[in-house]
Amino acid sequence: MFAQDISIQDSEVTLNSLNSIDPQALAQLLLQELQTAVKTLPASGRTVTLRMALEVERICEKSNRIQTSGDVQTWQLSLARHRLQKCLEYYKLGSRQGRVELHSHLAAIVYRHVASFESQLSFQARYNLIEDFLQGFYVESLRAFRREHQMEASYTPHTRLELAEYMAFTEQYAKRQIGLPGRNRQRLIVLRAQGFAKGQPPETSMDIELAVEGGKTEEAEAQSRTSAMQQIREKMVSETVDLAESVLRDRVINELIQYLESQGQTDCVKYLKLKMQDLQACDIDKALGLTTRERDYLQQRFKYHVEKFARSNNWKLVHEWLGADINQKLGMTGEQWQAFQAQLSVDQQQLLQLKDQEESDKAIASILKCTPKQVQKRWAKILDLAFNYRNNEASAQISPDKM
Repeated sequence: MFAQDISIQDSEVTLNSLNSIDPQALAQLLLQELQTAVKTLPASGRTVTLRMALEVERICEKSNRIQTSGDVQTWQLSLARHRLQKCLEYYKLGSRQGRVELHSHLAAIVYRHVASFESQLSFQARYNLIEDFLQGFYVESLRAFRREHQMEASYTPHTRLELAEYMAFTEQYAKRQIGLPGRNRQRLIVLRAQGFAKGQPPETSMDIELAVEGGKTEEAEAQSRTSAMQQIREKMVSETVDLAESVLRDRVINELIQYLESQGQTDCVKYLKLKMQDLQACDIDKALGLTTRERDYLQQRFKYHVEKFARSNNWKLVHEWLGADINQKLGMTGEQWQAFQAQLSVDQQQLLQLKDQEESDKAIASILKCTPKQVQKRWAKILDLAFNYRNNEASAQISPDKM
């Protein structure tokens, strides 16, 4: 009976007069693909896929671009499958690792925005600000999730699939592009982080939300067009750039581009330049002439080379930029630094000490009786351990109740 319920193919999808897919039929299709991906269908599968289908229907109805494309059903299928795939990614990661991945991803986006460029903050100080900001953002995201899916105010995800759905929504919500004066666009989470950095008092939060998202009623829409609102929008995207910070950032980017070119990764260079323009995934696909699958492969290759770049001869430059150099305890607190060092082997502790003394790889190789290449590999291993240690410390501080 269940197999009959979900045995629906793309060609059988029910279309209405606008050549779009009926939400119930789309939800049924997603349910089938969900079962294929996870083998055993979760109890909340039908509810979750129906929410996805209804969300996609709302998006398509509100988009003039989609409505005038003449191919609404293709858009529906593409958007629905993208949401299902993102949900499945978090589902397969599980509750704990999914939180870690989402937290790390959002932290990387807002790292440069939670504090003004004028403030010379250490890695730990900036990390604490990120934690404060993101916990508040998770609460905002949950409220938006309830509101947009017309749920009761007390709803909280309980099952593994529901939590994956919420985390996927939070990532999508954070990346929403908001139109601003001068035809500029910016991600919603960046605007929130910039507002957080400016120390906006609580009583102005509703005004900022209205400025960013626009009015939902005629009265709110009229208010959003006032001079005061325009000034708020302009302030949210204006930032005084510190010259030293800008020079260091540009140096990292230039070094990365040179590294990618030396590795014959010209497509990764193009991808980097497009990402720096804060373009959406679909715009990057169009600019590079890629399918979604090809772009995913390019993203993985790009991530591999960036990690290799950050852990090779360029590690000092990158860590200096992040405020996580050796003299800054690789971005850890004093207590964390001591605990981290205690986990290292005697050889690793000696290597760490020699690096702290700014010895060359050749000199270290002579002391440790190995080759400079082996020194680089061993040091990359220590940087990996430090990265994982910081991430595990961060995940341990994420309360499930605040997610």
